[in-house]
Amino acid sequence: MSEMEINQYIEKILSYKTYSDKRKIDSLLHQLAILWQNTGTDSTKTEINEVKRKSRIIYRAIKHIDPALGSRFLNTADA
Repeated sequence: MSEMEINQYIEKILSYKTYSDKRKIDSLLHQLAILWQNTGTDSTKTEINEVKRKSRIIYRAIKHIDPALGSRFLNTADA
C-alpha cells in the first residue's frame, strides 16, 4: 500500500459517521498490522523504514481521535 493509499484509507475511516472512535482506531491498527505482517527476515532496510514511516502516519491519525493514545504510540515508535 502506497503512502497515498494510506492517506486515502485514513480519510475514509475518519469520515465514517457510524463508526465509534474505538472502531476507527481498531480499523487503523488493523491496517497497521497488515503492513507489518508483510515484512519479514528477507525485507530490506528500505522496506522496513517505509513501514515505519507509514506507521507514524497512522499513529498521527489515531492522535486526532485519541490524543493520549496517539501520543503514546508516537513516543514508543520514536524510542
